[in-house]
Amino acid sequence: MLFLSWVFKIFLVTSFLRQFTETLAQTPSCNAADRAALLGFKAGISKDTTGILSTWTGTDCCGGDWEGIECHPVTGRVTGLQLQGSSDRDPGIYMKGTLSPSLSKLQFLETLVITGMQRITGTIPQSFYNLIHLTQLVLEDNSLDGSIPSSLGQLPSLTTLSLSGNRLTGQIPGSLGNSRNLRQISLARNFLSGSIPPTFKNLLGLQSIDLSFNMFTGSIPDFVGQLHNLSYISLSNNQFSGQIPISLCNLPKLLDISLNDNQITGSVPDQIANLKSLTRVSLGANQLSGRIPESIFKLESLWYLNLSRNSFSDPLPDTSYARGDLPALSSIDLSYNNLKLGTVPRWIIGRSLADVHLAGCNLRGALPKFANPDSLSTIDLSDNYFTNGISTFFTNMSSLQKVKLSNNQLKSDITKITLPDGLSSLDLHSNQLLGSLSGILPNNTNKFLEALDVSHNQISGGLPGFSEGSNLKILNIASNRIAGHIPDSISNLVELKMLDFSRNLLTETIPTSLGTLFKLQWIDLSMNSITGKIPTSFLGLKSLRHANFRANRLCGEIPEGRPFNIFPAAAYAYNLCLCGKPLPACKGNKQENMGQ
Repeated sequence: MLFLSWVFKIFLVTSFLRQFTETLAQTPSCNAADRAALLGFKAGISKDTTGILSTWTGTDCCGGDWEGIECHPVTGRVTGLQLQGSSDRDPGIYMKGTLSPSLSKLQFLETLVITGMQRITGTIPQSFYNLIHLTQLVLEDNSLDGSIPSSLGQLPSLTTLSLSGNRLTGQIPGSLGNSRNLRQISLARNFLSGSIPPTFKNLLGLQSIDLSFNMFTGSIPDFVGQLHNLSYISLSNNQFSGQIPISLCNLPKLLDISLNDNQITGSVPDQIANLKSLTRVSLGANQLSGRIPESIFKLESLWYLNLSRNSFSDPLPDTSYARGDLPALSSIDLSYNNLKLGTVPRWIIGRSLADVHLAGCNLRGALPKFANPDSLSTIDLSDNYFTNGISTFFTNMSSLQKVKLSNNQLKSDITKITLPDGLSSLDLHSNQLLGSLSGILPNNTNKFLEALDVSHNQISGGLPGFSEGSNLKILNIASNRIAGHIPDSISNLVELKMLDFSRNLLTETIPTSLGTLFKLQWIDLSMNSITGKIPTSFLGLKSLRHANFRANRLCGEIPEGRPFNIFPAAAYAYNLCLCGKPLPACKGNKQENMGQ
């Protein structure tokens, strides 16, 4: 009996495998109409550097060889089209062409994603309303233009609509409010105008809305506060006006709200404390006024707070880190309001913060000493009235990446400054700093440093040698007392894009090696005592957009060719004897015009 039982089991397994194999053999390969619709899209693309469409060969679009295509395993109908370009917008990876209306013939399509193709132009086909099974329509980071088709409001199953990063114009069609299953809407980074349609009050399931970087006007509608499933709101970088609706404080699931860079007036509602889930608030660059409400400091999950560039006034709320106010806070920006803080508040100094931005807050005295300096990543204390030195300020700031202390009254010998190893950006311009550059530009230049601005100080001495391996992109030492020559080793700054040595005491000739910095876009050597010629090697600087050699002791012919012959004559004026376009032509070997 046991033997017979095993035989029976083997029979059942064999029968199942045979039926499964037969089922696979009977699975349709690809519906002819769907294949024709896909090939119609391919025909509308004149160039494809992604290589995706080169896989669309043969008759079986569902066999797995056609990249980006998903099919139903039984019917063989196309249910998904997902074509994704470069996530970092690599200019060499794109599709060039238009969005073919033939895609509207994919009757069973559920997902349509075409993103990052950069050069797909033209309009979004009105006929997309035929895609009645569509749940996701994502056409981000292309070059689509025209208006948003009103017919998209006829898609009954649509849950995600993202058209961000295109060139769309006009208003949001009110018909989108008919798509009541919508959960996410992103129309950011276009040229859309008008106001938020009143029909959006029907989108009760909406979880995320992003209309940032457009030209929307009008006030923020009160009904937004009735969309109780919202967790993300971004209306930043538009022209919204009016006050912040109190109704927004009735959104129990709201995690992130960004209203910065608009024209919003009034005050921050005290009821903001009702938003218990809130983690991020960005209200910068508006016209908000009054006191910052104490209630905002009761938000236990808030880690990012940006209230900069408004008209908030003193006094700040009486808050204390010790009693648990804002326990999750990691980043704060109160810059450029009407605050007269005097000193950095203790509830800021005493925390483990990553980002502190207090520019233009009328701070005075010595630079603050943070209780947990190793947590700091970004500091901006510019445009204040700090005095004394900075030699010990960076002590134990092991995580610091960006610091801005410009436009203060700091007095220090910069040769005594020890910079954190991971620092990428240092801005100390417009202070009273002394010493030489050897302290912050040693031969073993910080490999992470990308931007250095020490202009408008009293730094003296010469330029140090520059070592290989530097990632410096911006170097600004203008308006100091730096003398001597420009070293040939400057050619080691291969990543340099912006160089400003103007208004110093530099002498001798311009090294030809400067012409090997092929990424250079801006150079200013004006108002020094540099002699000799402008090297012809500079003709290799094809990315150069700005050059200034004014007020030196240069002589000889300006390099013939772009971009030097298209810069204005003022860029070469007040030299010893420069000639050639755009200045008067050279006269043999005899140079005149001593005071150009």
